[in-house]
Amino acid sequence: MSTPSPRALLYGDVDLNIIDGSAIWAQSMAQALAAAGCEVTLLLKAPVRTDRLVAPLADVPGIRLLRPYEDDLLPDRGPRGLTPEQAVELITRQHERRPFDLVVVRGRRLAGLAAQEEALAGRLWTYLTDFPHSVGELSATSTAELTEIALASRFLLCQTEELRAFLESSVPAACGRSVLFPPVVVVPEGVEADGQVHARTRIAYTGKFAPRWNTLEMTELPERLAQLGVDAEMVMIGDKIHAEPADWSKRMRRALESTEHVDWRGGMARADALRQSADCDFGLSWRDPSMDASLELSTKVLELGALGLPVVLNRTPMHEALLGADYPLFAGSDIGSVAEVVARAYADRDLYARAAGRCRDAASAHALERAAERLRGYLSEALPGAPDGADPERPLKVVVAGHDLKFFTRLAEYLDALPGLDVRIDQWEGLNAHDQYRSRELAGWADVVICEWCGPNALFYAKWKRPDQRLIVRLHRFELYAEWPRKLDIGKVDAVVCVSPHYAELTREITGWPSDKVVVVPNWVDDVQLARPKLAGAEYSLGMIGIAPSRKRLDRGLDVVSELRRMDPRYTLSVKTKQPWEYWWIWNRPEERSYFERVYRRIQRDEKLASGVVFDPFGPDVATWLRRVGFMLSTSDDESFHLAPAECAASGGVPALLPWPGADTIYDPHWIHDDAVAMAEAIHATVSEGRFHAEAERARAEVTGVYGLDRVRSLWSDLVVRGKVPEDVSAAPAARS
Repeated sequence: MSTPSPRALLYGDVDLNIIDGSAIWAQSMAQALAAAGCEVTLLLKAPVRTDRLVAPLADVPGIRLLRPYEDDLLPDRGPRGLTPEQAVELITRQHERRPFDLVVVRGRRLAGLAAQEEALAGRLWTYLTDFPHSVGELSATSTAELTEIALASRFLLCQTEELRAFLESSVPAACGRSVLFPPVVVVPEGVEADGQVHARTRIAYTGKFAPRWNTLEMTELPERLAQLGVDAEMVMIGDKIHAEPADWSKRMRRALESTEHVDWRGGMARADALRQSADCDFGLSWRDPSMDASLELSTKVLELGALGLPVVLNRTPMHEALLGADYPLFAGSDIGSVAEVVARAYADRDLYARAAGRCRDAASAHALERAAERLRGYLSEALPGAPDGADPERPLKVVVAGHDLKFFTRLAEYLDALPGLDVRIDQWEGLNAHDQYRSRELAGWADVVICEWCGPNALFYAKWKRPDQRLIVRLHRFELYAEWPRKLDIGKVDAVVCVSPHYAELTREITGWPSDKVVVVPNWVDDVQLARPKLAGAEYSLGMIGIAPSRKRLDRGLDVVSELRRMDPRYTLSVKTKQPWEYWWIWNRPEERSYFERVYRRIQRDEKLASGVVFDPFGPDVATWLRRVGFMLSTSDDESFHLAPAECAASGGVPALLPWPGADTIYDPHWIHDDAVAMAEAIHATVSEGRFHAEAERARAEVTGVYGLDRVRSLWSDLVVRGKVPEDVSAAPAARS
């Protein structure tokens, strides 16, 4: 039986009668969702007064338009379109009638209201644009609102990597949910510029007319170019003129209607605007400097580039990332600089061709099929298929029980999303504190019980286990040397899961449990979330995550960076951690406090360390933080797995480990060094000999091939659904031999 297409509802708090970036987004998103295989319902905000944007969608298979005005779907509709409250009411009503698999929304107030609807929780795909783009503007109220939106959303769709980084750094709940969805460019087939510069050069602008978009200043461009000996015409397409300030809007309209060599063509369908733009020689997307810090990317820049036009625009970090710092058509803040840039490219045909090629190449990454491919990946993540052995008609009942589920939450969410599994959580208040009546009820209900930590929870569920029930216990380093494993009736346990071969062997030795009951399912690495472009100079940045307690051996990390800074002062160490005094059980121990006092005093007194070590706040924004880290140090006395080096490898960095017990059963010995000096020498050789990218590619391939999230989740689904005990898995040859 074929799998039904995912049902998607799409609503943006935008009026599709007016052609601007927001309206183009709604049209493009509908096309991309349909191309990704969704059955799309596009809810319109306003009555259709012009079909320039909606008519092209009527011919796209898989897209249905929902017209609340024409179909009289709500009472008391205002003349300017649905309010956010009305839109959410209508979305919820439609969802209750026939559920949607995903609800894609744009608009902060709208998303905030949708986040309060329990029926939509986990189904929202929120496209974020209209929120503060700097820390100074981000108030406690807006942070709380964004947190609520993040918690209710399956995904937060971010236009750019910069926006995602800012969001994750400011709103911890966004981490793990924020994904990239850049603007989509849909160009009619066969429409492109001819690549020539004509005697009378034409410069195209399409979009809204607004003060910060510099559209009034653009009307001066033909005259400025004439002073430079260039015959030029400004072609301006669009009909949305900002009403405020009133004096400005009057001047804007007068300039459009009466300025010599300004050809205002009004509003038109998107395809027609692209065809007319293709007849021009240059594109223009030049804005007020106050917008240079924006974390959004202009769709117009990409559309004009896709036509083969070189685009004149501001030099911003976003545009440098898109087109390169050496892109030749960056303009300054005044109209004179725009004229000079156009005149230079007009006279230099090679420069013109290079700029046009750069814009075309940048736009190609935003084509409709690329967007659909990206969406198919997110759909696969959000709506996984049923695993082998599962029957959606008779779901397997699974309980996940434990006092601290932070290491298992993502796996529990995945299991819960699988058709054929019904997952319930037994959250214990503490190691020994829980609702005994609920736990007993769940023990009687479950087909499979997963105990996260081998503590009192495992003893409880072993006591109440039925013969037809399966019990899986995940054991960590913490409880291996405690009393609970000795008290556990191993005969009631079907599998004890350890995260590394070394700790699995230790568990067998210490407990005497049957060898075949102790299995290895490694920790997972979210390789998709971590795969982000490194920042310039990342190869000179070392990282450590979590330096308490003292057995993490920050002192050895300091030895490494000290040695490296002796070779090259560009090396630094970034430490992302809670401070030891934030853990009462560490800071109350005299030997721990004495150790950290010595280490921190050393940093203060050693000039190389004082200027080369940075402490960053602990938090879930690891993927963003890793963009500036090239090497991850693992200098501990011992670890059960140590995820940080694997996360760094998945992010495009290089792991660097000292030989703690079992390290070679998890990581390839290639990444393991005898001591701090050997580690420093290997790091410097990798950088100075130009091998950083090659080493990073090798590390990423090794780590993601074994510890990638998809692989580890499939191991767990096999274990839960089919009782299949996986073989030991590791990226290290020592473990595979």
